[in-house]
Amino acid sequence: MPSYRITLSPGTLRAGVTPGSVIPTMTDAAAELVTVEASDVQVVRGTPRIVVRYTCDDDELAEQVAAHAASVASTVVEVRGWFVTRRDGGRWKPVA
Repeated sequence: MPSYRITLSPGTLRAGVTPGSVIPTMTDAAAELVTVEASDVQVVRGTPRIVVRYTCDDDELAEQVAAHAASVASTVVEVRGWFVTRRDGGRWKPVA
């Protein structure tokens, strides 16, 4: 089964939300639909990114899972953008 990841660029936290709740909120949203393998925060060129890796059957479902996770994340943090990639051999390639 292919491995996918959603990479989300967070902005400002919503009122009353703690920083530590953002990743679990996003991870739990993805886990409602698929098996989550890992989650993490990365900093790329000084900008934080939340990454949730999961497995699912195909690209279409991967996009739906990512959209759901981003939608739920938007309830706790401003979502500045997100994208989905699929593991292909040793590389992560964009899902178009």
